[in-house]
Amino acid sequence: MNAEFIEALEEIEKSKGISKEIIFEALEAALISSYKKNFGTAQNVEVKVDRDTGKVSVYAKKKVVDIAGDSLLEIDLEEARKIDEKYKIGDIATVEVTPRNFGRIAAQTAKQVVMQRIKDAERDVIYDEFINRENEIITGLVQRISKNNVYIDLGKTEGILPPSEQIQGEVYNQGDRLKLYILEVKKTTKGPQIILSRSHPGLVKRLFELEVPEIHEGIVEIYAISREAGSRTKVAVYSKDPNVEPVGACVGIKGSRVKAIVDELNGEKIDIVVWSKNIEEFIANSLSPSSVIHVEANEKTKSALVVVPDYQLSLAIGKEGQNARLAAKLTNWKIDIKSESQYKESLKKSD
Repeated sequence: MNAEFIEALEEIEKSKGISKEIIFEALEAALISSYKKNFGTAQNVEVKVDRDTGKVSVYAKKKVVDIAGDSLLEIDLEEARKIDEKYKIGDIATVEVTPRNFGRIAAQTAKQVVMQRIKDAERDVIYDEFINRENEIITGLVQRISKNNVYIDLGKTEGILPPSEQIQGEVYNQGDRLKLYILEVKKTTKGPQIILSRSHPGLVKRLFELEVPEIHEGIVEIYAISREAGSRTKVAVYSKDPNVEPVGACVGIKGSRVKAIVDELNGEKIDIVVWSKNIEEFIANSLSPSSVIHVEANEKTKSALVVVPDYQLSLAIGKEGQNARLAAKLTNWKIDIKSESQYKESLKKSD
């Protein structure tokens, strides 16, 4: 190795931000392994790379003894003093043992170490970029599908959409452009692993932030979201500005804003309801599109009895109980729904 190698390291340091010293240290450690592998020795060695010239030297560390029994690990006091007069018995002497053709081995090893360090640095850059984007939305292209995992091209790297984070019934084809939620970024030996989601409620929240300027600006806020991905989502919103109607802002003119979100989610139904500090009012709103006659809330048990018109009972409960289930999740209250006639009947019985 020579001055050109040092220049190359300086260039890598500037362009990739990898410290020269880190490469030198990694190279010295790798060269110890190369030396032992190529020269099959049990010697205790260290390798030094000259930081200015690139010259590589191998040194054996030997214990200074009166008369050496094992020439690989020990050195006679007399021999040691030829290297340095200060050596005395018990010291560790450093003896240069650089093989003649070690320069060629060093050059090959250096190339491998530098390539690996560049790869590691690039992985670190990608990790640092994506770890700061956890819980954000990203657009990617479906690259390939393997064992039900969908691999997404994110430009600089690849993300994974596991089966647990896919929308049930959604079909993914190579080349499809999708908006995805960055669920988690993990550091692995193979580089950063970016776990993506299409089913997380956070995706709906981020889509609303993209489509509704009032949410992006903080005028309208999302209080809560409950979601059964691919089927239905309920979003509770409120406005900090009395002049801005939160549901209208989210729906948009002729439903344009919410339509863009529904289209992105392949037809998932979205109910937008108004959050209220008054829990009875909030529970009534959460059962949209059903109208509510009366709500009896029990703060202690966090449960509520909701009375709806007879003809709207099935609408309030929803198909397979979905509407009531999502409302309970949205409000974090247990909700019991009765029709008006059922409620009147129960009142008669209690009288």
